Amino acid sequence: MSLQTHLAELERKHRQLEEAIAQAVSSPSSDDLSVAELKRKKLLLKDEIERVRQTMPSPTLH
Repeated sequence: MSLQTHLAELERKHRQLEEAIAQAVSSPSSDDLSVAELKRKKLLLKDEIERVRQTMPSPTLH
């Protein structure tokens, strides 16, 4: 898997977690612990996305 493909997959998962958090927060039956766990996972994904971006070669300008 290329770095670009891996990055795209991580970003997709990050968006899914964002949607799940928004849904959980708007639901009256959600508990704080599950919302906190979703937020923790989202933060870990964000960190991984940044690490992948750091390892990608920067585009060269001609």
